[in-house]
This record gives sequence, C-alpha cells and structure tokens, in this order.
Amino acid sequence: MNTNFITKITLLGAMLTSIYTSAQKNNLEVDASKSITKIQPTMYGVFFEDINFAADGGLYAEMIKNRSFEFLFPMMGWNEPNSDRHKLNQQSGIANVIQYSQQGTNHNYCRVTINNANGYQLINEGFRGMGIKKDLKYNLTLKAAKISGNISKIKFQFIDKDHKVLGETSVVPTSKDWSNYSAQLTSTATEAKAKLKITFEGNGVIDLDNISLFPEDTWAGRKNGLRKDLVQLLYDLKPGFLRFPGGCIVEGRTLAERYQWKKSVGKVEDRETAVNRWNMEFSHRPAPDYFQSFGLGFFEYFQLSEDIGASPLPILSCGMACQFNTGQLVPMDQIDPYVQDALDLIEFANGGTETAWGKVRADMGHPKPFNLKFIGVGNEQWGPDYIERFKVFEKAIKNKYPNITIVSGTGPFPDGDFFDYGMKELKKLNAEIVDEHYYKDPAWFRKNATRYDSYDRKGPKIFAGEYAAQSVAIASPDNKNNWECAFSEAAFMTGMERNAEVVHLTSYAPLLAHEEGWQWTPDMIWFNNLQSFGTPNYYVQKLFSNHKGTDLLSITKDGKAITGQNDLFASAVKDVNTKELILKIVNTSASSQNASIDFKGAKLDSKGTAVTLKGDGLNDENSFVAPTKISPKESQFKVNGSKVQYDFAPYSVTVLKIKMK
Repeated sequence: MNTNFITKITLLGAMLTSIYTSAQKNNLEVDASKSITKIQPTMYGVFFEDINFAADGGLYAEMIKNRSFEFLFPMMGWNEPNSDRHKLNQQSGIANVIQYSQQGTNHNYCRVTINNANGYQLINEGFRGMGIKKDLKYNLTLKAAKISGNISKIKFQFIDKDHKVLGETSVVPTSKDWSNYSAQLTSTATEAKAKLKITFEGNGVIDLDNISLFPEDTWAGRKNGLRKDLVQLLYDLKPGFLRFPGGCIVEGRTLAERYQWKKSVGKVEDRETAVNRWNMEFSHRPAPDYFQSFGLGFFEYFQLSEDIGASPLPILSCGMACQFNTGQLVPMDQIDPYVQDALDLIEFANGGTETAWGKVRADMGHPKPFNLKFIGVGNEQWGPDYIERFKVFEKAIKNKYPNITIVSGTGPFPDGDFFDYGMKELKKLNAEIVDEHYYKDPAWFRKNATRYDSYDRKGPKIFAGEYAAQSVAIASPDNKNNWECAFSEAAFMTGMERNAEVVHLTSYAPLLAHEEGWQWTPDMIWFNNLQSFGTPNYYVQKLFSNHKGTDLLSITKDGKAITGQNDLFASAVKDVNTKELILKIVNTSASSQNASIDFKGAKLDSKGTAVTLKGDGLNDENSFVAPTKISPKESQFKVNGSKVQYDFAPYSVTVLKIKMK
C-alpha cells in the first residue's frame, strides 16, 4: 500500500479525533437561574503609588522640578550655564539658596544676583525634560521679591536642546516684598524635552520661590491639576476603588520618612517636600532627584477617586517602617499619634464642616464629605509586631467609627510563615478584609486559579491588593509587560471572580511608570512626557472591570469549575442593570479551541457580542510606537436558542455578552 496514502489516512484520523475530543472536552454549562453571590462594586480597582515618577513628573502635571528649592541639594533640577560657583560671575550672575527657616514646611528660597543681565540664565530641566504641545497654553506662577537694583522684567522661555525658543512670556516684578505673579506661555512647537529658561532685564538682586508651571489643559481644567491623558486611562477602567498613596511609600525606609497625610493637605505651597523612598532603593535604577512635593496629596487623591467614580481607600502607617529596610518600630506607649492620624483622616474625609478636619476639607473647596468607607492599617507588615499594633488601631477606629471597614494585611508574600501567622491571627480577631500580595511568574497565576476555592466563606474577605505576573523575576529590571503575563493574570482573575463571595477587592500593581524614570517593572500604564499607553495587562483589567456584572453565576464543564482543564479558564456573571449574561473565557493554549456553551434558565437574544484580546505570541507587548497592538476587538456571534458554539483563539481572553429577553 502507498506509504503517502497511509500517512494521509493517519493524519486525517488524528484530526477527526482531535475535533471530536475537543468538542467533547469543551461542553460548558452556565446556570443563569440562580445567583451565587453579589459581585462587589469594588471588585476591580486601581492601586496608586508614587513609584516610577508616577506623581511628580507623572500624574501630577507640575512641569518644574524642585519648584521651591527644597530638595536635599536645593539647586537640583536647576542649571546656570553661564555661571561658575568659584568665580564672581561679573559677566553673568549667580543664584544662591537661602535657608531662612528650619521651622514649618517651606525652608528655602532662591536669591539671584544679576551682574550682567545679558549673560545670566537660570534653566529648569523638568522631569526628564518638559513635554509641550504646539499651540497649547501653559500657566506660570511664582513668588518674587525685588531686593535691589533696576530689574524691570523676568522673562520665561521654552527652549529645546539647541536653545531654540518655543514660546515665551514675562512678568514685571514691582515690590520688595514677597508678591505673587502669574503669566501664560503658548508653545510654538511640540517637544518632549523642552526646558524653561529664565532671564532678566536689568541688574540687581531678586528673590524667587514656588516657581510653578502647569498645562492649562489639565483633568477637569483644575489649577494644580492632573495630567489629562493619564486620568482618562484610569477613568476608562471604571474602577471600583482607588487605593492610595501606596505601597511601601506608606511605610518609609524609616519612620521619619513615612507618608504623613496631614503634611499633604492645605495650601499647596505650604506642603513640605520629602525624599521619595524609591529614589535609591535599587542599584540598577537610582533616582537621586526623586522627591515628593505633595502637590498631589490626600485631598487630590480623594478628589480623583470622586472624579473616576471610585471608592477611596487610603492606607496609613501603623508605626512600622518598611521591614525590607530598617523595620523601625514606634514603641507601643508612643503609638497614639499614629492612631489619631487615622481617626483624623476619617474626620477629614467624612466630617461635617463644623469639625476641625472637616473644615480643612471644606476650606480646600470640598464642603461635601468624600464618603470614605474603607481605611487600611499598614501596608505590607508582618509578624507579632504588626498584629499588636493592628489591635490598637482596630479598637480605636471601631469605637469611634463602627461603620468604617478596616483593611489589614498578611505581609508581602502569598504563602510561607509570615502569611500563615498573619492569617491565623487576623482570623482570631475577626478581621474584615485581609490584603494579600503576589508577584509571581506567569505559570503561578495559571496554577493558582483555584486559590480561593477553599477559603473559609465565614472568614475575612480578601483584598488582592498588589499582583502582577513577573516575566523574569520579582524586582528584575528586565521584566516585560508581555502577553503571557497578561493572559495568565486573566486566568487567575477568573478564579478571583468565581470566588467573589470571598474576594471583594483586587488591583494590579504598580499602576504607572515613566519611560525614563522607572524603578520597578512591570507596570500597568507607561508614559513619557507627551504620550501614554495601556499595556496588555491594562486591557485585561479594563475587560474585567468594564464587565464585572452584578451577580456571580455558575459555569462548569462536567459539573466542575473551569480552572485550567484543557487550558481553559472561565467565570460567568449577569448584569441586572444591562440585562446581560457575561462570560469571561481565557484560552492559554497555543491552539484554537471550540466550545459548546449551554445556558440554562434564561431566554436569550439571537446574537451576542464578543470582545477579544489576543497577541500573536507570548512575548508580544504594546509600546509607544504600537500602543494598541494588543487591545480589545469586538465582533458578533450567533445564539441558537440556549446554545452558543464559539471558537476561542489561541492565547486569548474573550468576553461574551448576550442580552436576556
């Protein structure tokens, strides 16, 4: 017999067997007749931390670096190209920082001596440059005091790397006393690496402080505002909550460096600059110029939460510095101020205008309460020291504000002795919500889709507060936001959704990263001074959050949850508001997979909508050049009575939506 004929028959038989087997394996059943549990409105949220220049130089739209001369090296970010600190500079001039006070929050100002106005320049470099766009307007404000001489004008110019002027304006200083001045520049070109050059007309001595520059086109057009494109990406996620301000930044490397929310509210110019704890954390990405102006402070976080429709979730220090750094502890007999900070924050958010902290909020422009429901005690702490402190916070908060839900934590790892100890002790305390973190390889996320299947339904609810698949290793500078990481997270997320009875909040971390200023990878959204884009991980989050539904349904294969059998993962919900059934199916196989889906207990439209995310390969990524390479694509499919036959593409995340009659 012909060998080729035998080979063809064998291959045909294998194909038929494969098709038959696939059809047999992927008979899925959805029970739409009963709701297992409600999906929490907070199910999918966002985690914000000022890492990777996410605040100053990122979300916070200030363009001047070190605007108040308060960095550790007070002239950092400023340059005088025609001056020499070791000369008298008769042909130019020199700037010196005056430390006028060690009290309060604003300690320094800049005194400029202009010996020859034709030769003197003061230039601010911005955050890895300043991103300006042609024909857009930029609002400048500053404080100045004319000390001596005949200085008649201060000139401000955008310049590029060749010192070409790309827009200019000026102010006329009129007083020897500190006075506020403002002006507006219009950019004549688009430039990612612009700088701001300051020159003078006339000679003499002048003091400068709080030199600030914002695009006029901020989110909601606010002064001291946020970068519009980045907030839009957050808004589009439809997040259930916004966690802030972190992250390890809550704890600080030392207790002195911890985030203190009271220093981040009130007048912007009165907020004390602090070193950012990520500035020298990693030897592979040092950022000695990374400080916090706190222009983006707790008031702005609450306001942002409101803007994007998210429930605010602030996390506060529990009196423990980062245990990966110094691990400093405040003694138990000195913990009261930390506890008071938590109580005062609740008053700041929710108190009437007659209360002390409610009045501070009202004076900042928001008399209406922010409707705070959650507060986190500690970030990633572990061990007996944490439990001891948590008990004190819990008692004080519940005594005064019994309706506030308290978030506790089990440390930085999803297993091991820290985790086991923390969970055991928090269960004893009847903790309400426990924050779990996991940064693991993609395979871990696929293998752990059943993680919450065995969690005690009567125990604490879960906040999956920080997670991201690591393509190389945790904290590796070589991690990528590739497609394998994203669809593996999606597989895990179906497991969290299937266990919505236990899992009440989830958030990917970190959220934002500057292309040139990052310390940590991977990250959900990348930006430079002009552009931003969502990674495949962003679009996975968006797909789940935009289709979270209201009620969890059962989806099974052979009576069992779909948790990786035949490389498929699935969850199902219905949305009583839109009257839709919504399935999320993740195919982690290299092959297309056909599934027959039988819907029980619902009358369906004759067609549905599929929203699909897929990459051509495991290592595919989005980029500034191809920002939507992996992004959702919509299509229609037929519904035959109560059944759907659907081909799920290889390496894909698919949402199927069907209207109910």
